Amino acid sequence: MTDDETLGFATRAIHAGQEPDRATGAVVPPIYQVSTYKQDGVGGLRGGWEYSRSGNPTRAALEEALAAVEGGAAGFAFASGLAAEDTLLRAALRPGDHMVLGNDVYGGTYRLVARVLGSWGIEHTPVNLADTNELVNAIRPGQTKVVWVETPSNPLLAISDIAAIAAHARGAGALLVVDNTFASPALQNPLALGADVVVHSTTKYVGGHSDLVGGALVVADGAQLPAGLAGPTGTTSLRDALGFHQNASGAIAGPFDAWLALRGLKTLDVRMQRHCANAQRVAEFLVGHPAVTAVHYPGLPGNPGHELAARQMRGFGGMVSFRTGSEATAVAVCGATELFTLAESLGGVESLIEHPGRMTHGSVAGTVLEVPDDLVRLSVGLEDADDLIKDLEKALAR
Repeated sequence: MTDDETLGFATRAIHAGQEPDRATGAVVPPIYQVSTYKQDGVGGLRGGWEYSRSGNPTRAALEEALAAVEGGAAGFAFASGLAAEDTLLRAALRPGDHMVLGNDVYGGTYRLVARVLGSWGIEHTPVNLADTNELVNAIRPGQTKVVWVETPSNPLLAISDIAAIAAHARGAGALLVVDNTFASPALQNPLALGADVVVHSTTKYVGGHSDLVGGALVVADGAQLPAGLAGPTGTTSLRDALGFHQNASGAIAGPFDAWLALRGLKTLDVRMQRHCANAQRVAEFLVGHPAVTAVHYPGLPGNPGHELAARQMRGFGGMVSFRTGSEATAVAVCGATELFTLAESLGGVESLIEHPGRMTHGSVAGTVLEVPDDLVRLSVGLEDADDLIKDLEKALAR
């Protein structure tokens, strides 16, 4: 029943991959905190389980659930979002290949592409993906193998047209990868819009409680490796290649983190509704504040991505960023809040505040991806919106 694609999102998030335990009837999947499994004779695997790097029942339940909520053919869970990204890019790229990515992606993603894969011979071009003409001009026929999109982007909340970019990537024989961390599968499903694979930091909204680190990939049904590339198993199947690399590289999600992510997934739908409502209130407050020079939130009618976000998302998300006119003011505001905790990360039930230029995006300082030094990023949590607004009001006044 749980593989029924007509079921609603919340139903799939609660039930997919999570049937009651056959041995005990436990309604929550057990934590299989185990490294290896007894074989009934050489090669006689019970249920296919052999060694937990290759497969673990708790991780498998999470992977099935993530595939279900994203509408994909298969999910793969990793030890972190960057571990997922690294595994994907090593599967899809070879030395001398080229990728296009947004010019305001997460700093850790850019660091991985520029400083880790760059030394491996991978070339990259950052462009403004809100302008598809820039994407077309950046694609190198025969060399561009991956187009990487964050929408909404981190930290400027830019919105990219997934369907339009998918058409260009497909025409170039390149994979379209969409980092769906900010939206979460509750608000956006890039595979349905033409993406080949979705990336998540499950640390964020999927987990939702700031108590785990994890990452995931979900691949579209029938997705193939970039044109001209065969995987280690000899096929062009992206699913097969990711499965091989997940096992060969080994940066898998542990059983307890997988169980925590499953728990978080069950409440994702209701949490995202509150995140969206609170973020909308906070953004509207900031727009009218004299100390704020700009607000980035796709839920605001005046935002450049508002209409596109309304079409391809089911809500505008819980992330808000704003500018204060000076770096000193931005840093001071970050240190003056009480309910908004000064910390990196996002997507938890508690509200967080940070200075991207000095914190999450410090690795892109001095590059074309450098963020404004007066920018403040908010992860708006589930507290009472009135209390959050009062906290920001006091901080801005100070």
